[in-house]
Amino acid sequence: MPNVPSIFTLLITNSFSLWDKHADVCQVTHATKNDMDVLLKGISDRSLVEQIKHILDMANRASLRREVLHTDFLTPPILNEAMAALKKLADVNAIPNGGYLEAERCRLSVGHPEVLRTDPDTVAALSITGNFGYQPPTHGDFLGSILGTGIAREKLGDILLQGEKGAQVLIVPELVDYMISSLDKVGKVPVSCTLIPLEELEYEPPSTKTLKTVESSLRVDAIASAGFKISRSKFSDLISKGDVRINWNTVTKNGATLRTGDMVSVSGSGRLKIGEIITTKKGKYAVELIRYL
Repeated sequence: MPNVPSIFTLLITNSFSLWDKHADVCQVTHATKNDMDVLLKGISDRSLVEQIKHILDMANRASLRREVLHTDFLTPPILNEAMAALKKLADVNAIPNGGYLEAERCRLSVGHPEVLRTDPDTVAALSITGNFGYQPPTHGDFLGSILGTGIAREKLGDILLQGEKGAQVLIVPELVDYMISSLDKVGKVPVSCTLIPLEELEYEPPSTKTLKTVESSLRVDAIASAGFKISRSKFSDLISKGDVRINWNTVTKNGATLRTGDMVSVSGSGRLKIGEIITTKKGKYAVELIRYL
């Protein structure tokens, strides 16, 4: 077995494993608080730290025991920060799954690469139908009714509205039977719940428009202002008001830099994904921007 850096040289837990490539045995030693600080470095929203620590501890246990463990559904900011921390580890695979490609709320499966190689079956889908007429329930109506059965929010993924038809809901598999038997109304309308394959989710990918811009820097105020068609000074004002987020984390400085794959969102204006970045012969940056309409 290759002698690679172990997850637990960076993880605060009771112990960690480091494989000896000659003896093929698991050696136990201890991590320090400074090691955890390395993993958590860069988290802009400090309110997320404890939740990320919990996920890292779960990864610790999964890797040690050669098993796969799963989180509940995570919000985009937590998922983003957890994935960033887990990518620093040599002996952990992490696979997010929200039931469909563009899901916002996802579960995260963690485990040693030897045991976590394919997407786990961690998400189920339910169809909620009823005679909703011309005033279909809102997202909040469905969510409130489901929570009213006693199901916790973290056990639920995205809710896909279907107008008069009702909605489709992503949920942890172990609560499928409970929800089918417990949810009988949304508002005042009687409903029925049916388990459906994930392939039957009726999800329309968001409309997008691809743009190009050439800028002298990769600062968020330069790149994103071009993508949102907002003046740079106005975009700076939006940052000052806390209305701009990168990967769901609030931006506090105009000079924050962007890279391929980053998602920039502006309150009231939508989202912008950073595509390919090419350095021109003149040292500027040609950036592909994907605007969600």
